[in-house]
Amino acid sequence: MQSLFHLAYHVTDLDAARRFYGGVLGCREGRSTDTWVDFDFFGHQISLHLGQPFAVANTGKVGNHMVPMPHLGVILLKPEWLDLAERLKAAGTQFVLEPQVRFEGEPGEQWTMFFYDPSGNPIEVKGFTSWDAVYAH
Repeated sequence: MQSLFHLAYHVTDLDAARRFYGGVLGCREGRSTDTWVDFDFFGHQISLHLGQPFAVANTGKVGNHMVPMPHLGVILLKPEWLDLAERLKAAGTQFVLEPQVRFEGEPGEQWTMFFYDPSGNPIEVKGFTSWDAVYAH
């Protein structure tokens, strides 16, 4: 069975969302109206609707850092993760958690970064050397 993940959430400005998701993240835009827009979010569908974004609080512990919960994200292979980290830095993105490696040399070694979209929605992007490493323990 093949499936795609779908997530719909609020943003405060569709033009800013288009610039960020389409321009910075490189997500292909899909259908839209004057109140929402779909994006291909790294192979999955997100629908961004005008409205008040969900409330977040720094209650998730990642190593020694507290990160925003809830948050959405994506897992990429390391080369794509490194490319995206450079695009985000070049765009002047303010990171909640700077791009870094976690669990180095251990099962589950991963690269991670946290940042917000222009509406304040938190996003985490993880990178792994292989898909098999995602669930390694």
